Amino acid sequence: MVETDERRHGVLKSRCLRLHQTGHKLLDQIWIEYNGFLAERGKEDAVAEACLEHLCRNMQGWDEFILGAIDAEEADSYAKITGLYKHLRWEAPCFGVDLDSLRRNGEQYLDTLSRNTRYQINRAHRLYSERGEVTLVRPDSAAEALEVFERIGPRHLERWGNGLDQSGFANPDFVRFHRELIREQWAEGGVDLISVMAGDEEIACFYNLLHNQVVYFYLGGMAVDTDNRLKPGLLGHSLCIEDYRHHGFHYYDFMGGDERYKSNLGHFHRNLVQIALQRPRFKLKLEDVARRARKRWLGEASASNER
Repeated sequence: MVETDERRHGVLKSRCLRLHQTGHKLLDQIWIEYNGFLAERGKEDAVAEACLEHLCRNMQGWDEFILGAIDAEEADSYAKITGLYKHLRWEAPCFGVDLDSLRRNGEQYLDTLSRNTRYQINRAHRLYSERGEVTLVRPDSAAEALEVFERIGPRHLERWGNGLDQSGFANPDFVRFHRELIREQWAEGGVDLISVMAGDEEIACFYNLLHNQVVYFYLGGMAVDTDNRLKPGLLGHSLCIEDYRHHGFHYYDFMGGDERYKSNLGHFHRNLVQIALQRPRFKLKLEDVARRARKRWLGEASASNER
């Protein structure tokens, strides 16, 4: 738990408690999702309730308790336990692939996709095969895994940009954290780095987190080609998903984000949110009134422009 002051609108100062976050954008850019209370399996609800009751009864100095990204239903339960107002700070849909279901039904992953998506993947596979066999290659050591991570960087920067809140590879703290995570977790099986090869050419790299036989896609780097029929991301994900299905994993989670490729390749399974549980402070109520008025005004202005 970290306590920080947050200033908004140049005048409002709020004393914030943060769960597993620092309040500093660069340090928090490691993008923690499913970021609720740590608890023994089966005791999650009891631990959350005890922690929230302690915060409300025994810690009086804070204005807002900020946590997330967490499941939207989990956020609702936290608000109900505390009786505090839930301010939604961020939200994103989650898409994924149920690998257990594929095995139970005897289905190949590609057969579950739309005709158009399946066509794009098969066409890309055929075109890349002209350069050589399309394969998945995994590193043999933590050192090689780090080399894959480093190769992702330039492609990720090119795709997402090098500004604040864009690619994490522009942030030395982000890069340092993940280098250390890979060093620690490679031998433990907590991370998986994969190169998608067309012959001797690396067309995509993926960095995934693994936990309890669930794959969490964290980030990737795709080769850029002038031929827009080549879809290294779609092809790479489809090959990874089929590989994880074959090796007995339960689920492939794209995690938060409304990018089209996620909805094309997976199915919606939850909303992730970041929330602030707010104590009944006048300044926060006033801010909420102003926020709602602005939202209503923008909606009316948009409707007027459409007319």
